[in-house]
Amino acid sequence: MPEGKIPEANPKNTLKFNQTPKMKEKLFSFTINRSLVIALVGLLALGACKSKKKAAAPAPAPAPVETVEQAPPPPPVASAEEVAAEKLENYFNSVAASGNASMANQSIQETLSMFSNQETPVLIVIHEENGIKDYDEPTTIKRYLEYLKDTKKNLNYISDIRLDANGKVSELELRRK
Repeated sequence: MPEGKIPEANPKNTLKFNQTPKMKEKLFSFTINRSLVIALVGLLALGACKSKKKAAAPAPAPAPVETVEQAPPPPPVASAEEVAAEKLENYFNSVAASGNASMANQSIQETLSMFSNQETPVLIVIHEENGIKDYDEPTTIKRYLEYLKDTKKNLNYISDIRLDANGKVSELELRRK
């Protein structure tokens, strides 16, 4: 092309510019997106204002609901053996802790009243393995209570107790604490 001449408009020859018409479309769609975001934020703001008004209004009182109260289950009843074992533990501790012989003798008499006789066997387990128990030399309740009175130490606890038909202790098994 010669210098200074303007190119003629030729339908076959079109002028191409670096700018594309898509820029306007992007600019247009950007403003639509921006408008949609602003509208959405506005709706949320209006919705929040309405919910605040609803929250400020007192809610109607809920209808009273009838509740059926169930009585708590009764505590498990201790068996006669458990009651007797607890009493005997207390008696053994009082015999061992008594300050003088007369108090110890009084506790011994109270304890003996729980047994079928003064010769009731008392077995003391010294070792157990695979269900086989080794016992110390068997003694009687009378001798065991005298032992507690003399040593002033109760080193055993009741591991098994057997009662007769009258509710008296007929056999006692002890273990080391």
